[in-house]
Amino acid sequence: MLFESFGTDSFLLITALLFFSGILVARFSSRWGIPSLVLFILVGMLVGSDGLGLIYFDDARVAQIIGVFSLVIILFEGGLHTKWSTVRSVAGPSLSLATLGVLITSCIVGFAAYFILDIRLVEGLLFGAIVGSTDAAAVFAALKERNIKAKMGATLEAESGTNDPMAVFLTLSLIELIIMEDSSIFMMIPTFFIQMGLGLILGVAFGKLASFSINHIKLDSSALYPIFSVAFALITYSVTSFAGGSGFLAVYVAALVIGNSELTYRYSIFQFNEGFAWMAQILMFIILGLLVFPGQLFTLEIMINGFLLSAILIIIARPAAVFVSTIKMKYSLKEKTFLSWAGLRGAVPIVLATFPIVEGLDNSQTLFNIVFFVVLTSTLVQGSTISYAANLLDLVGPKKDVPHHSIELISMGKASAEMIQYQTNRESAIVGKKLRDVSFPNRANISAIIRNNQVVTPYGETEIKDGDFLYILVEAKYKEQLKKILEQKTIHEDGS
Repeated sequence: MLFESFGTDSFLLITALLFFSGILVARFSSRWGIPSLVLFILVGMLVGSDGLGLIYFDDARVAQIIGVFSLVIILFEGGLHTKWSTVRSVAGPSLSLATLGVLITSCIVGFAAYFILDIRLVEGLLFGAIVGSTDAAAVFAALKERNIKAKMGATLEAESGTNDPMAVFLTLSLIELIIMEDSSIFMMIPTFFIQMGLGLILGVAFGKLASFSINHIKLDSSALYPIFSVAFALITYSVTSFAGGSGFLAVYVAALVIGNSELTYRYSIFQFNEGFAWMAQILMFIILGLLVFPGQLFTLEIMINGFLLSAILIIIARPAAVFVSTIKMKYSLKEKTFLSWAGLRGAVPIVLATFPIVEGLDNSQTLFNIVFFVVLTSTLVQGSTISYAANLLDLVGPKKDVPHHSIELISMGKASAEMIQYQTNRESAIVGKKLRDVSFPNRANISAIIRNNQVVTPYGETEIKDGDFLYILVEAKYKEQLKKILEQKTIHEDGS
């Protein structure tokens, strides 16, 4: 094969081509209406041994390591962009879906797998646990820039960010039951609460430590701060896992704390992590695509069993989990229906499916192939119709206003100054005022105003309007004073 014949040069060339192809499919995925992760997987399958034969890859352990690393980066980026004010209102339902919902889904699919695949019950439940959780990478990618109601988006994102620990716990526990037949699932229940508790506590602790460190450690280059944040993500996962906690939960919680804190070089950190998360997604899904052999995957038996289990997961298990988990919670029938349909599966089930292979369990390759097929079915059928489902159920929210402009700054290093981006709204007290009438701090200068994606050169007579993006250069010691001025609200005649 080409990969084996030309060594290092070939490896670098193929890596570059894979990243280029990943970027191209991401560019066209929304236009084609196909989730990008499916296209990434197909790229991996195409260049693999059953495709063009460029790369032979069958090391499940390496794929597992790359998958876990990528999931940490993706969860961290998702948590950074999650607003606590939005998540707080759906925290209860999201946690219920992330725990009880995963358990219900795993049991229903597990019993179905037991009958359909003609395997032992514990192996069927293992299959159910592997596909039991929604996937953060798939959900974050599917909801990005889609104008779905904030309540629905927040519920799905919070659920997908916190339900991986439950799926990991169930998967590892069932593998232990298979390997050690004298062990009991009831003996593992305390372990679950220890893992969740440590994950939450250490996540908050590392999040606060990271926020404090980023704001108080003066680095020579602003480019080092994003790398600093990624280092915290990795150490949060590692330390928590070594301590016996849930590393995935800790990373998401830490990112949530960091993202909702005041940060030096906030936008540099966010932009870097967004790009890094894209790279992690491309790498992870291509590697997972390489790991599967289409000749084994697309056999009649795998396809029939995969379709049956996919249908049970999508039509029976997921809706049952949603409706039971949200009992007596303020969700309408339409909202529950949408949550049922939007429970995407993605990288997490495929990565978890490598654990039985690494442990050498019976039927592990068959389970992996069927899990892979279920994921493809879920992402193709559900992922490509999320917007349609939201429209059909009248759950479309206001169009997301994502600025496509940016201002690049030369690293200010030890200058203790930064560029602040602030978007005005109708309630902002400064809206309608001219710049000369706003009492900005002496060391704060408006460098640019972006209005309707057009640059407005600011001067004293410039009037601030609703929806303007203000870019303000301010010394660090005047940042809080500037923030108070920007966050002042308009007082109406009725006193509201």
